[in-house]
Amino acid sequence: MELKDTLLLPQTSFEMRGNLGVREVDFQAKWEAMDLYNRVLKQNENNTPFVLHDGPPYANGAIHIGHSLNKILKDFVIRYKTMKGFYAPYIPGWDTHGLPIEQALTKKGVNRKEMTVSDFRKLCHDYALEQVKMQKVQFKRLGILGEWDNPYITLNPAFEADQLRVFGVMAEKGLIYKGLKPVYWSPSSESALAEAEIEYEDVTSPSIYVAFDVVSEQRKDQKLIIWTTTPWTLPANLAISANPTLTYVVVLVEGQRYIVVKSLVEKVSAVLKWENYTIEETFPGTDLEFVQYVHPLNQRVCPVILGEHVTDTDGTGLVHTAPGHGEDDYNVGKKYNLDILVPVDDKGVFTQEAGEFAGLYYEKGNPVIIEKLQQLGNLLHVSYFKHSYPHDWRTKKPIIFRATPQWFASIDLLKQPLLDEIKHTNWVQKWGELRIHNMIKDRNDWCISRQRAWGVPIPVFYAENGEAILDQAVINHVANIVEQEGTNAWLDKDAVDLLPEGYQHPGSPNGIFRKETDIMDVWFDSGSSHKLLQRRGLSYPADLYLEGSDQYRGWFNSSLITGVALYGKAPYKAVVSHGFVLDKDGRAMSKSLGNTTDPLKITSEMGADILRLWVSSVEYSSDVRIGDQLMKQVSESYRKIRNTFKFLLSNLFDFNPATDRVPYAQLGSLDKVMLHKLEDLKQSVYDAFDGYKFDVVYRQVNNYMINDLSAFYLDYTKDILYVEAQKGLLRRSVQTVLYEQLMSLLKLLNPILPHTTSEAYWALPFEHLDDVYLESMPDVVSYPDRHLDNAFEDFMVVRDELLKQLEDMRKNKVIGKSLEAKAVVSLPKAMKASLEMLHVSLTQVWMVSEVTLVESDVLSVVTEVAEGHKCERCWNIVPKVNESHVCPRCEAVLKGE
Repeated sequence: MELKDTLLLPQTSFEMRGNLGVREVDFQAKWEAMDLYNRVLKQNENNTPFVLHDGPPYANGAIHIGHSLNKILKDFVIRYKTMKGFYAPYIPGWDTHGLPIEQALTKKGVNRKEMTVSDFRKLCHDYALEQVKMQKVQFKRLGILGEWDNPYITLNPAFEADQLRVFGVMAEKGLIYKGLKPVYWSPSSESALAEAEIEYEDVTSPSIYVAFDVVSEQRKDQKLIIWTTTPWTLPANLAISANPTLTYVVVLVEGQRYIVVKSLVEKVSAVLKWENYTIEETFPGTDLEFVQYVHPLNQRVCPVILGEHVTDTDGTGLVHTAPGHGEDDYNVGKKYNLDILVPVDDKGVFTQEAGEFAGLYYEKGNPVIIEKLQQLGNLLHVSYFKHSYPHDWRTKKPIIFRATPQWFASIDLLKQPLLDEIKHTNWVQKWGELRIHNMIKDRNDWCISRQRAWGVPIPVFYAENGEAILDQAVINHVANIVEQEGTNAWLDKDAVDLLPEGYQHPGSPNGIFRKETDIMDVWFDSGSSHKLLQRRGLSYPADLYLEGSDQYRGWFNSSLITGVALYGKAPYKAVVSHGFVLDKDGRAMSKSLGNTTDPLKITSEMGADILRLWVSSVEYSSDVRIGDQLMKQVSESYRKIRNTFKFLLSNLFDFNPATDRVPYAQLGSLDKVMLHKLEDLKQSVYDAFDGYKFDVVYRQVNNYMINDLSAFYLDYTKDILYVEAQKGLLRRSVQTVLYEQLMSLLKLLNPILPHTTSEAYWALPFEHLDDVYLESMPDVVSYPDRHLDNAFEDFMVVRDELLKQLEDMRKNKVIGKSLEAKAVVSLPKAMKASLEMLHVSLTQVWMVSEVTLVESDVLSVVTEVAEGHKCERCWNIVPKVNESHVCPRCEAVLKGE
């Protein structure tokens, strides 16, 4: 027998190369065959629940890298909580109503005007389910376990019925009303929009100063100057607002008298190029109330009114007021009983009420109106400026403020309870609390109606006298029908067939009713999704909502409103938010720029575990970057983790924890220290997981595996594992430590690397469960002998100094392997005592052939080439070897002594 055959060399079926892009699919099939998700749920069913409520992604198109970040973060949480013993179901959801699906069908050639609304909705329904089916496969490929066969989908009749019941409760509490007031209106979508459906883009707008002639006797020769950046709203002007607390002046310029706020005279004079002017009169804003002027475009006589919204920071201190096109205008107009004039239709085209501008698209009306004012002599100045302006987030076209009859949910009636609940919620990103607090504080009523086809109908009937029927019993009756037949029943059935049998209403003596044709805002759909918790037998509120930072104005917001409206309590105990995924240069991803990263390509080429490891490596609360170089770095980290698993597995090939584990008390000092370090790692990893700091988990585990394990313990113990007696205490002690390290690391990393940890677990050479996910996270053990940790610190200081000297010898080609060297270590008395306390073979743990310790005032290490004979079995340099060139230690092992 050759000497190399006497060494206990590593053995394992766990492969060096992961080939994850191919093999993960087989691993997932194995999970499915063993029904892994349901087995872990069953295992924990009587334990404390932890509910992460999934915010529904929109069912349109393949998943993108942002979806992947979101879903993988959620899976980290669910897997960790499950292995911590919580009953943690994961019910994925999808948002399936709304304009993008209508637009997708239009792009495919569907003409909705050539079919009934019901037929068009059927196409939308089928298209949405196709998208759900596709995205479901893609999400599962990321290694995410959940109730994929029983998700919640907003188009499901049961979900829609629950949504209608939410509406019914809010109506019963007086929180739902219909009103004519300005809302965000998208001419390109022909629908009202919510704040969450608005994004901002730069546009160039005109900035004009216009003079209005006063017709009231006391100021008949004076002109009011207004400033506006929306000339197209001037046909809707019904008043000019002044601030009662500001001081105004009459300015004489070249024979003309103008009224402006006193504090802005200099700015106005600079813009209008007044070279010489005189202030003739100074007076309070209250003097202007009810002064009348004539509108130059239509000769309408209108009043000056007073409003606190008028400021003296820009413009003239006099504000053009169109109650049909502005929120402040609407509010101040209401106080003065002004009409709500809206001379622009659903498509953004001027109506006959706009006079000579009728038929013009509102944007094209700007230059025409400016030219008309110029001709009339009322235009004092025009310039153009670039600024941020609200756009429809789906069509990317500008929106307008436009008063239309809409359904609203009152925020004012709920405002204080909402703010209180925000205070009681754990916002993991602390800035999130301030962000949503300010949004709710400043939020006006929520416009919940949309003028579209594909969505949940607003379940309101109108009596013959026009009265809207907001009766909870009636709404619940409709909800029961919808639960059985779906929302198309609202369109397909007559009103009388949707009302409770024998229903009577004083406003409809003839029993004739009309149905509302508007649908609900999709944010009301997803915002009602917390009803799912009750339907699935889970507790309200959920423990966690985890979504992108854009959801402070979206899902976090709408869910909060409906939750507090229903139960007086926020639907979440804690909220985590993440940023957006940018390219390697920090730019937003866009197909037109060609800088998108396809998560499906990464999973097929590199593996889902590599993508998951990237997610764990980034500080996700801010925007994060991804690119080829970053993924290469992550792949290198993965390779080190995999190699460590392979080493641990391969050196346990003959180890049975049931019979071969060495009790803690019999372990060597460094073995004990490595177990102490493992316990410290567990605690810091649990703290990070509990705080949703997955990048800390990544760093802690990565550093531990590279520095504490690979670069130290696994390095020097090769001599013990390969050379020492197979069943000797020394080798079994090291194997005991390797076993504890491997089992703990597989569990700690399962939330992040489920495929790899399952693969490694299946390769364990001793009896185990069907999957590592069925294991529990290891307890943190409180070991004695922690004083050894301090001695170990001194030991590592000396080791570091020795390694420097050995590296110099290697660079100078004096030695090849460190075993060819010997060392004389001079060190202080306390440090020497630390090393002696550890009771270790310094030659073995420092991997040199001879070590001499000398007491000294300062630490110094001198290394030289070792003298003696090389053992052909262990390669140590020793004073003597036998005739087979084997050292006494190896000779004893071979003889079985």
